[in-house]
Amino acid sequence: MISQHRPLDPSRQEQYRILRDTDLRDYLAKLPAVATKLGGWPTDWSISEVGDGNLNLVFIVKGAERGIAVKQALPYVRLVGESWPLPLSRSHYEHLALVHQARLAPGLVPAVLHHNEALALIAMELLEPHIIMRKGLVAGLRYPRFVDDITTFLARTLFFSSDLAVPAARKKEGIAAFSGNHALCKITEDLIFTEPYFPAEQNRWTSPWLDATAASFREDLDLHVAVSRLKLKFMASPEALIHGDLHTGSIMVTETETKVIDPEFAFYGPMGFDLGAIIANLIMSYLASPGHERSAGERRSFEAWVLDTIEAVWTEFSRKFVELWRTEAHGDAYPAPLFAGEAGAARLEAERQAYLDRLFQDTVAFAAAKIIRRILGLAHNIDFELIEDPKLRAVCEARSLHLARMMMLDTPSFRTIGAVTQAVRELRDWQPDFDR
Repeated sequence: MISQHRPLDPSRQEQYRILRDTDLRDYLAKLPAVATKLGGWPTDWSISEVGDGNLNLVFIVKGAERGIAVKQALPYVRLVGESWPLPLSRSHYEHLALVHQARLAPGLVPAVLHHNEALALIAMELLEPHIIMRKGLVAGLRYPRFVDDITTFLARTLFFSSDLAVPAARKKEGIAAFSGNHALCKITEDLIFTEPYFPAEQNRWTSPWLDATAASFREDLDLHVAVSRLKLKFMASPEALIHGDLHTGSIMVTETETKVIDPEFAFYGPMGFDLGAIIANLIMSYLASPGHERSAGERRSFEAWVLDTIEAVWTEFSRKFVELWRTEAHGDAYPAPLFAGEAGAARLEAERQAYLDRLFQDTVAFAAAKIIRRILGLAHNIDFELIEDPKLRAVCEARSLHLARMMMLDTPSFRTIGAVTQAVRELRDWQPDFDR
């Protein structure tokens, strides 16, 4: 059950201060369990700030015995600066989500070692030799454990926080526990569902090649209606506790292990948002891949693996989710007395498939929104950004935008995950006309 503990009131956050190396060393030295885990004398600990994300400070602290990771929320968006304030309470929700996810999907999130709400600080296990998955994909690396691990994480965290698994009262308590995380939701609502479609000040794209495409997206009322419907679903569909920012930059991997990190955007929202985010990032990895080639065709084998992975993510997730529904359905949705007997069981099984069909449509549409925002909005992916030739980068991005528009406006035509990968494959060598 999710704790009802609330984040500190701002009036009680007078202890907050931004920790630098010396401050952090002194603070950790006063925590017996953490200091023992690190080992050695605090003066000998090495501390380095490694945060390359958009919001927070992240430190790696190494002692004589082992290392830990320490994450501290800043009172503003790091990517932009103090002109964009952000509540420290997001650290509370991240801690709450990590504890919840560790219970439902053990071994797939970093272990929390310490949490200080006033400092908006979380100390957790150091993931070594893991790397950010997105960096590995840019390098053309493959991760054989990824599909099984991420689909287990998705199936268990989504199912066991839904009305299919828990009584309505407990589900509502969970919604209440995360309802205060609206500032992070607002970021998503603006950056993903709104700003790429009008001339927002912070938008950027690969100019001049994508200028016409960006302008067309700002004028496309069909697209505006479609993305607005998605925004409404995001705001008004508390189906399950979602990670809220589940992309290949918030997953750390080795060939044998997968860890999901950074759930500070967690709240009760539509399941398809998390699923769409994963699939969108794999699609972008595939369509960016030609931009990282040193010789023509050298990454074809890697690209085939990415397509297989996209298909397997949906296939394995749906299989695991339905199996949980068959064996662990203790919620108030689909009451068992209404589906008694062989006929009732058969009808319920058909309804499970219909449920997954609707979820897949949500997944396709949310994936499209995630692709568009990473190319025309504020925060971009290194999948594209590390392509040195800007025109080649624009070609890869134009292919992705062309696909995303189809996925959002003609979602029903993508009835299977195979239809998605077929469309992705067909666009791999498509040449946009930048002279129109």
